Amino acid sequence: MLSAKQELLAALADELEKLSPGAGNKAAFESPKVAAHGDFACTAAMQLAKPLRLNPRQVGENLRTALLATPAFQRWVSDIELAGPGFINIRLKPAAKQAIVAEVLAAGAAFGARPARGQRVLVEFVSANPTGPLHVGHGRQAALGDAICNLFATQGWDVWREFYYNDAGVQIATLANSTQLRAQGLRPGDAGWPEAAYNGDYIADIAADFLAKKTVTADDRAFTASGDVADLDGIRQFAVAYLRHEQDKDLQAFRLKFDHYYLESSLYTSGRVEATVGKLVANGQTYEQDGALWLKSTDYGDDKDRVMRKQDGTYTYFVPDVAYHIAKWERGFTKVVNIQGTDHHGTIARVRAGLQAAGVGIPEGYPDYVLHTMVRVMKGGEEVKISKRAGSYVTLRDLIEWTSADAVRFFLLSRKPDTEYTFDVDLAVQKNNDNPVYYVQYAHARICSVLAAWGGDVAALRDVDLSALEGPQAQALMLQLARYPDMLTAAAQDFAPHDVTFYLRELASAYHSYYDAERILVDDEAVKRARLALVAATAQVLHNGLAVLGVTAPVRM
Repeated sequence: MLSAKQELLAALADELEKLSPGAGNKAAFESPKVAAHGDFACTAAMQLAKPLRLNPRQVGENLRTALLATPAFQRWVSDIELAGPGFINIRLKPAAKQAIVAEVLAAGAAFGARPARGQRVLVEFVSANPTGPLHVGHGRQAALGDAICNLFATQGWDVWREFYYNDAGVQIATLANSTQLRAQGLRPGDAGWPEAAYNGDYIADIAADFLAKKTVTADDRAFTASGDVADLDGIRQFAVAYLRHEQDKDLQAFRLKFDHYYLESSLYTSGRVEATVGKLVANGQTYEQDGALWLKSTDYGDDKDRVMRKQDGTYTYFVPDVAYHIAKWERGFTKVVNIQGTDHHGTIARVRAGLQAAGVGIPEGYPDYVLHTMVRVMKGGEEVKISKRAGSYVTLRDLIEWTSADAVRFFLLSRKPDTEYTFDVDLAVQKNNDNPVYYVQYAHARICSVLAAWGGDVAALRDVDLSALEGPQAQALMLQLARYPDMLTAAAQDFAPHDVTFYLRELASAYHSYYDAERILVDDEAVKRARLALVAATAQVLHNGLAVLGVTAPVRM
C-alpha cells in the first residue's frame, strides 16, 4: 500500500500542477475523520478555488475527472466521491490495502524506517546530579529521551545519547558534608544536623561503605574509600562514585544505556568556560556593571540582560551551559535536543543568546528543547510522596519494583511531555484492557499464540495470495498498518513519542476487532494463509512500535 500511495500522490501532484503551477508541491492525503467516507481525503479543491477563481466544488469535479483517468488511480482506486464544499474522498481497491501486508513482512524489523541520512543528532537527557537516587521525574525524562532517540534512529539519524552532570558546586558539597556527618555518627534530627543536609537512608549506606573502605565502580569512574572521616574530599569522590553506580543500576533496570557521560567540571578544567567568556567579551557582547559581567542577551530576544560573572568572581549556571553547547557543535552535532524539566524554561533564551553572541556559526534556534512536567504517583488510591530510600521523593526504582520497566516506560510516554501526569500504580499492574500497556502487549502475545498453533514458517507467508482479505475489519486493520511509517516521521519531527502509544493502542484495537470478527485457522488453506499473513504483519508492527518506546513485545502472557 505504501507504493500504491506514492503512485497516487505522484498522480495527484501532476494533476494539481496542471491546474495551477506550483500546486503540485502541496499534494497530500489526509485520513477522513469518518472512516465510512473513504480511505484517503484531499482538500486541494478548496485550496485552489480562490486562486483559480472557481467554485471549489467545480474544481473538485474537474480534479476528480482528471484523477480517474490516470493509470495510478485506475489501478488502485475504486471510486472518488465529492462531499460538502469540495472535499475529495478516495476509496481504495482491496488490492491497494492488501499490499501493505507483504510490505511489512518483507521489511520486518526495518518496516517504517527511513534510509540513513548521514547526519548525527545528540540527545541529552536525565542529566541528574549525583546527589541522590533517580526520582520519577528523571524516569519520565529517561523514557522520553530514549524514545526520542529511537524515533530519530527510525528516520535515519546517527543517534548519540549523552548524560551531563554537575560533579561540583553546592549540591555536591552538601552531599559530602551529609555523608561525613553520618560517618561521624550523627543522624537527621540530632543536634548539629544541618537543615540543608540530605536525610535519605542512602546517605547512611554511603557512609557505612566509606568506613568499610569499599571500592565502587560506575560507568564513568571508580573510587576506593579511605575510611578516614576527616577525608572530606575522599568522601566527596566516594559519594559521587557511589551514587553514579546507583544511578547506573536504576538505568540498567530501565534498560537504558548512554553513549557518553559529560562532566560539568571538565568545562572548567579544559578551559572551555574561560574561552567562551573570552569570545563573548571579544565580540563586544558583554559589559561590566555593579562589579559583575553581563551578557547583552536582550540583543538576541531575551527579556533582560543576564549576569555571567558575579561579584565574587564565580559564573552563573548558564555560562557553562553555553560552553557545553559550543562543545557539542564543535564535536559535529548539527542537531541537538535537550530533554529537561519545565523549571529549565528560563534557561532556553539565555543559552541560545549566548550561542549567537559567541559568533561560532551556530544557527538560531540551536539547541532544540523538550520540556516535561513532574509526575504524581498514586498507589492504593492515595498519592505517594515519600520514599524511605530517598527520604523525600518516590524513586524510579520504586516505580519499577512496584510495576515493571515496561509499564513505567509506556505510562510515562502516554501523554505529551508538557502535560501533568499521574502514574496510577494499581492500574499499571492490572491484567485487563484498562491497562494500556497490557492491552497492546496482549495483542502481540495473542497473535504469537495463533502463529504457534499454526506451526508454520512466517517467512513463507510473504508471498501468499491476499485477495481473501476483503472483510471490513481486515481492511481497517490494513489501513492501520499503512499509517505506521508516516506516524513515525511525524512523531520524530514533533518530539512526540506519545503519538506512538496512541497509535499502538489503535492498532491493538483494530486487531482485537479483527480477531473477534474472523476466525484465522480455518480449513480453507488459501484463506487461512492470507489471514495468517495479516496477523503476522500486525505482530511485526506492534513489535516495532513497542521497540521504539523501549517496551518488550512478549510472545505469551
